[in-house]
Amino acid sequence: MSWIDEKAHLELARIREAREKQVYPYFREFETGGLHTTIAGKPVTNFSSNDYLGLTNHPRVKEAAHKAIDKYACGLSSSRVQATTVEHVDLERRLAKFFGFEKCLTFTTGYQAMLGLIAASADKETTLVLDSFSHACILDGTFLAAGVPGRAPEVRFFNHNSAKSLERILKTRERKNALVLVEGVYSLDGDRANLTEFVEICDRYDAVLAVDDAHGTGTLGEHGKGLIEELGLHGRVPILMTAFSKTFGGIGGALLASTEVIEMVQHAARSFLFSASLPVPVVAAVSTILDMLETSGPEMVRELHQKRDYMRGKLLEAGFELGTSTTHIMPVMCRDERKTLFMHVAMLECGVLMVPITYPGVKPGEERLRVNVTRGHTQEDMDTALELLKTYGEAFFVLSGEDIGPMED
Repeated sequence: MSWIDEKAHLELARIREAREKQVYPYFREFETGGLHTTIAGKPVTNFSSNDYLGLTNHPRVKEAAHKAIDKYACGLSSSRVQATTVEHVDLERRLAKFFGFEKCLTFTTGYQAMLGLIAASADKETTLVLDSFSHACILDGTFLAAGVPGRAPEVRFFNHNSAKSLERILKTRERKNALVLVEGVYSLDGDRANLTEFVEICDRYDAVLAVDDAHGTGTLGEHGKGLIEELGLHGRVPILMTAFSKTFGGIGGALLASTEVIEMVQHAARSFLFSASLPVPVVAAVSTILDMLETSGPEMVRELHQKRDYMRGKLLEAGFELGTSTTHIMPVMCRDERKTLFMHVAMLECGVLMVPITYPGVKPGEERLRVNVTRGHTQEDMDTALELLKTYGEAFFVLSGEDIGPMED
């Protein structure tokens, strides 16, 4: 056995234990797509999906993808340098107009969009300033930039969502330039960034603010343009990133900024230059959902908010703790790994999927079920899920006031 096999065996100890106890929760095999699917032949309603407006399976979206397959097939067999279509360019033009930026660049994943921005723009004259709850794409882009010989930027973290902490770091930074990286909505906690304060602080200290609003797109603002629209900050945030794997029902990402910033990234970002072009069927699907946002965005966002408010009210009324959530992402806090895993298994046996988030995804003591309410969930879906949560919340002592400590073996 080689050293890497030995290492893998040691690293997988928790996984083996979970599988032996039949509570391993990940990589469930969906047999159909959408919020209503089947797993092992059993119908399941997915409450951990990021299909926030429920448009992934809309007939118009699938029809557009089918037509694109007929025209372009599934892939273009190269990177955008030599595999750019009129559909890519048209989508980028439309996204720039929709979000109110000069120019847009699409990537094959949202993860790559953030990597590309950071790696292309950060150098030895830059301080990268990150929220301590930053998503992996921000962290990995930062680590990638920090590891480039001769270009390594200074890296600083500020306390989650703290304007005072951000200001303190910008005051004491060691490099001339500063790029501040935050999320609009944090995907595990469901809280919004204090964006108005961050904009003012970045203006004061001549720092550039970049916002990853993947989870705010389609869910916040009157027309679904995200947190910037909701807070009336159009023109105040210089760089925006969003993803196509949430509201837009596919995969990919978009970076929006001034023309010259986008063209700099386009010609320097390795995650763009050395990755295969976004498949045109996905481009067509995203374009179709953009059509729907442009024509019916306010109505769809209001419907999502109505369902969000209903679900939140019922969860709080039942005594569940939702952490710092203020959005449609409502983590049901269990605060114990075994409780979380057993809650997940019990719910799934009854046809409701709520993925458990445990260490190292969150700190020990912050374990939770991932509960995302979408426009595509029906009243029956929500009421069924609420009844099951109350039943098993009581059974596993998850409801407020019923904590008797961790479950014992």
